[in-house]
Amino acid sequence: MRESEDVGRLRLLYVEPALRGQGVGRRLVEACVDRARAAGYRRMVLWTNDILASARHIYEAAGFQCTARNAHRSFGRDLVGEDWELAL
Repeated sequence: MRESEDVGRLRLLYVEPALRGQGVGRRLVEACVDRARAAGYRRMVLWTNDILASARHIYEAAGFQCTARNAHRSFGRDLVGEDWELAL
């Protein structure tokens, strides 16, 4: 989605459990990055939690870098949220 004129935001990455481990998440992120480039964005951003190891691995492999970490409480748990960015 559009975050600003120059920035696209990946809001949600969800892969059905039966399809996990088959590269679907990686292909979805690649498609989002390709679309952001085609739309003329200079940067992509996303937010995730540190416990989502598989998603974080996909983002890192796509070139995203973690730029901030902030503790928060959600879903009845203490978590660490992370902001990630990718220069396009």
